[in-house]
Amino acid sequence: MTAESDRRGADFPQRIVCLTDETTETLYLLGEQDRIVGVSAYAVRPAEARNKPRVSAFKNANFNKILDLKPDLVLTFSDVQAEIAGELIRRGVTVLAFNQRSIAEVCDMIAVLSRIVGKQAEGAALTGGLRRGLDTIADSAKRFRHRPRVYFEEWNDPLISGIEWVEELVEIAGGEPVFAELRKCGKAQDRVVNAADVAARDPEVILASWCGKRVKTDEIKSRPDWSEMSAVRNGHVYEIPSTCILQPGPAWLTEGVRQIHQVLAHVAGVEIAGELRPVEPIELL
Repeated sequence: MTAESDRRGADFPQRIVCLTDETTETLYLLGEQDRIVGVSAYAVRPAEARNKPRVSAFKNANFNKILDLKPDLVLTFSDVQAEIAGELIRRGVTVLAFNQRSIAEVCDMIAVLSRIVGKQAEGAALTGGLRRGLDTIADSAKRFRHRPRVYFEEWNDPLISGIEWVEELVEIAGGEPVFAELRKCGKAQDRVVNAADVAARDPEVILASWCGKRVKTDEIKSRPDWSEMSAVRNGHVYEIPSTCILQPGPAWLTEGVRQIHQVLAHVAGVEIAGELRPVEPIELL
């Protein structure tokens, strides 16, 4: 680095703690991983992020560990981490709480974070590349003669569906969400659905991602009155790993949407181009 870039770098936060995976991944993609001094226990992207000190889960944090790292900025996400943010603020820590729920808001998050670390041009290039990737997926989905009806399940007890960014990605990838009307309901409790309504809407594909635990597809298939549902009858029940779809950042704009597109293309009987295939492919029936 030049003396000038060293001087500019000192104007921005030098010791950042990221309490969710998407801000960690974004800083790595911006080449600013050396600023990260602590991460969530759920940080998995990229793999080397796991070597950073782990200071939190999603709903709770080790405040002493965070303070020992002497951060000049802590990044949090959503109302779920509001109490963590409040406690850190009371302890004198600077906190920035993001609450992105859509593709547009994820791009805004990347733009804000890139400005915070002095990488505005790199952030614009990153979001531009992500948007172009989504456009390519959408163009591929135009070849579908039929857009499968999709039920996405983000939790199993109670059943929760309709989270905004997933509904957007399903549409881009070539499907029709069966609970599209719920997408503007930010809180999970406002997106609770009942099993009878799911069955009545007869999804052709079930995609599930239960945050923090593995999906039991056999449990889904054996639910009362679901045996005649198109998705269950035809065996189209799939897990999308939560690290690829429930962290609202670059991962689900790349790997997550590609996994969804792979499934929907299979159901629609369409081959997809090799460059659009996910790195971690879904096992298809």
